[in-house]
Amino acid sequence: MAEPEQSDTPAPEAQSLETQTIENPPLDFPIVGIGASAGGISAFEAFFATMPADNVPGMAFVLVQHLSRDHKSILSDLVRRYTKMEVFEVEDGMVVKPNCAYIIPPNRDMAFSQGALHLFEPSLGRSVRLPIDYFFRSLAQEKHDRAICIILSGTGSDGTLGARAIKGEGGMVMAQSLESTEYEGMPRSVIATGLVDFILPPKEMPAQLIAYVGRAFGTPILPVSPQTPQPADALDKIFALVRSQTGHDFSNYKRSTIIRRVERRMAVHQIDRLADYVRYLQLTRPEVDALFRDFLIGVTNFFRDPEIFEIIQKQVIPKIFVGKTANQTIRVWVSGCSTGEEAYSIAMLLRERMEELKEVFKVQIFATDIDRQALDHARAGVYPSSIIADVAPERLSHFFEQADPSGSSYRIHKTIRDMLIFSEHDLIKDPPFSKLDLVSCRNLLIYMGPELQKKLMPLFHYALLPDGFLLLGSSESVGDSGHLFASIDRRGKIYQRKPEVAGQVRSVVSTMSPRPPSTETTRQSNRGGTPESKISLHDIAIRTVLDHYAPVGALVNERGDILYLIGRTGAYLEPSPGEASMNIVRMAREGLRSDLTVALHRAVSHGITTVHPGLQIKNNGYVATAKLTVVPVLSDPEGTIPQGLFLVILESEAAPPKRSSDVAIAAVDGAAAGASLDLNDYIIRLKQELRGKDEHLQTVIEELESSNEELRSAHEEMQSVNEEMQSTNEELETSKEELQSVNEELATVNSELQTKVVDLSRSNNDMKNLLSGTGIGTIFVDHQLRILRFTPTVATLINLIETDVGRPVDQIRSTLRGYDRLAADSKEVLSTLVAKELEVESTAGAWYLLRIRPYRTLENVIEGAVITFTDCTALKNAQTALQKSETLRHLAVVVRDSRDAVLVQGLTGRIIAWNPGAEAMYGWSEAEAVTKNIRQFIPEADREPAIVAIREQCEAGLLAPLSQQRVTKDGRTVQVSIIASALVDDTGKTYAIATTEHPAVD
Repeated sequence: MAEPEQSDTPAPEAQSLETQTIENPPLDFPIVGIGASAGGISAFEAFFATMPADNVPGMAFVLVQHLSRDHKSILSDLVRRYTKMEVFEVEDGMVVKPNCAYIIPPNRDMAFSQGALHLFEPSLGRSVRLPIDYFFRSLAQEKHDRAICIILSGTGSDGTLGARAIKGEGGMVMAQSLESTEYEGMPRSVIATGLVDFILPPKEMPAQLIAYVGRAFGTPILPVSPQTPQPADALDKIFALVRSQTGHDFSNYKRSTIIRRVERRMAVHQIDRLADYVRYLQLTRPEVDALFRDFLIGVTNFFRDPEIFEIIQKQVIPKIFVGKTANQTIRVWVSGCSTGEEAYSIAMLLRERMEELKEVFKVQIFATDIDRQALDHARAGVYPSSIIADVAPERLSHFFEQADPSGSSYRIHKTIRDMLIFSEHDLIKDPPFSKLDLVSCRNLLIYMGPELQKKLMPLFHYALLPDGFLLLGSSESVGDSGHLFASIDRRGKIYQRKPEVAGQVRSVVSTMSPRPPSTETTRQSNRGGTPESKISLHDIAIRTVLDHYAPVGALVNERGDILYLIGRTGAYLEPSPGEASMNIVRMAREGLRSDLTVALHRAVSHGITTVHPGLQIKNNGYVATAKLTVVPVLSDPEGTIPQGLFLVILESEAAPPKRSSDVAIAAVDGAAAGASLDLNDYIIRLKQELRGKDEHLQTVIEELESSNEELRSAHEEMQSVNEEMQSTNEELETSKEELQSVNEELATVNSELQTKVVDLSRSNNDMKNLLSGTGIGTIFVDHQLRILRFTPTVATLINLIETDVGRPVDQIRSTLRGYDRLAADSKEVLSTLVAKELEVESTAGAWYLLRIRPYRTLENVIEGAVITFTDCTALKNAQTALQKSETLRHLAVVVRDSRDAVLVQGLTGRIIAWNPGAEAMYGWSEAEAVTKNIRQFIPEADREPAIVAIREQCEAGLLAPLSQQRVTKDGRTVQVSIIASALVDDTGKTYAIATTEHPAVD
């Protein structure tokens, strides 16, 4: 929330004498952060070389590269060769402007805040610097969807966490294609997150970047013409497509967030109309997955918001362990865990608490999300080395281990990993966990609509134990559910479960997945509705036929998991004992399972309809005859019907059901009784059952033989690969020995070169510091007065640049006022060998002591002249100031010793000066008077006329005395005679008013 603005408007009387300047606010243009490390120079060159010269990009570029701490960067000079934009090496507080490029200086971290770039000393104690992540995160916080990041060639993983932050704010991410990089570590790390929008070589990036910015920030994308579908209708279609392919419903999420994500995907694919994008989603199934991942983007990192985690560690974690024994389980639920950083952070806090207590408790942390890719990443527990920016060194060494020898990634320690259970779980439709000590749902509710948030609060209340804790994000709250939770810390958004209210409805799970209204409910609602809402006769007839004559069945996937049930299936399916399962094979009753397994396998393997008639299915002591049919469901070309679905149909046949006991008796006594059971029918059924089991056994044998063949082939391939690897290993050992020898030779040569380079660098540094450290401008010329070298100090005085070396000094235009004899005086010194010295003034008003001396070598040979300029401006100014101070000293004595009161007041009336005469007349000391306004010395009745009279006298320039009244410190009112005069500066502008006051003579 913006802070109230403070008014700096001057008083009305001051506005007439002062001019105010109002600056226009800067435009909200995109900023492109480009990060690179090793191999980044060539990538930068390729990027800016292909930037269109005739097209203004309309954005700013900030280059962040891993630079050497001890050497000056030449990146700015290199970039200037390939672009017409202005290129700057960043200085602290530099304001960012569009169509400019900014280069980070060496040995600095950089952040973007309030439109400017700020430089910081690198953090101490860090073995790995992460300037790219540091800048990208600040850019995401400030620019949101107008933040763009590009990851170019480099080693390590710097930039990955920053790219995640930018994508979480709705920005765009580009990465260099791996085949075009010199070092692929950084691009590979960010590509592995699945967040990259474009993977391109650097030369193709500018065109795509300009096109994206033009689409995303140029014109509105959502349709507004009446001929096109309304955005709400199109969004409903998008929700339906996403729900059909992924099984997750986003219709209750905040529309503004969804629209921004959709618009960004449209800009990526250069699609203008929302209806066209809906069609594109229908034809392109991978785009549905990409949009789904964009909906799920979460900004997370270890110990995000450290202040809040400190509150959790001190106020929440200790209370969880109160009253717990070693055989009790601490249960935590982290909903929307994304890639697992927050869940692992809470696990570390719990582990640290157990170490403080020196006790071991069983801890279960359920970390859930609907993003399978993020969960796979979280289960692996491997994170880039850039996490050192968020994890303290003590925790890093205690809870992590290096995942590879290069140190580019860290793996969470097994003691922490074993505390967590990662699972795919939809908070909206799946039942919650229960008996929890802590629920963390941070920064998830802000993306959901109000109605959905209201439904989730009772769910969290149901899931928690009495006095359990709920953690929400910094922008979230329990809202209208204050009767369910008590606030523990408002700043940290930490709540504690209140006791359950009597009569409170606890059917939380059913409320999260509302069922369709029943037939009776629909019927009742239609009675009071309009005629258009009534069910048609056709629908009534179809519904009656389906209820009484249609077969029962189930819609299943390739694994047999039930997706939808048709009719009453209790005669054929029953829940299996043990862990609950919705697999149709496990739920099949006796007599159905084996045939169902064979039929489903055949339908999955060959894609054909399979029919098994005459099945004897046992159901609570009875045997029912049924026909089994498994039909593959054909998917449509548009992708609205997913692949891999099968319809299992069970139809009751005409044979009447018989008790299983009767069948058994008939089987035993059939030979003797004869009339009680048809033996031939019984034999046929046995043969059918035997045939079915033979087919099932044959199918299993075929699968086993196929698996054996595949394993045998894989084993042979592995043997071949193993032999090749052994051969390659021997070759590598030989190459390693040769490279070791070459490396030792190179090390020796490199050591020698390093010594020479250090010596040369030290000599150059000594010379540079000697010439420039003195602050004396120096020019070396030869006998022909050609410039040999010069110091930077003299460059602004004589207008010298590097290319002027070798030119005669008389061809250089100087800024010296009234002095054009530099060449002539130099020739005179070379001819007479007598030094010359004089004072000269520059056009800027600076004074210099000019000395010209012969240049003598160690052998006392004259090889030219040395021209030096010593700044003596301070000496000149001191002389002038001394003269002025002497004059002012005389004036000050007059004011000090005057018996009259001498006052100086500002244009607003504030007292600036107060002489001893004023102290004697009015009673206030100078320290007291300068804190007051002249209005306080004038009686209230005469205040405004008196002030106006003084100002009119100043503007008219009159020195006639004014008779006015003044109030003394002791409250007396005295009549005084005043002479007022305006004080003006060198430009003639009035800056104060001086008054001379003495008691009026009656």
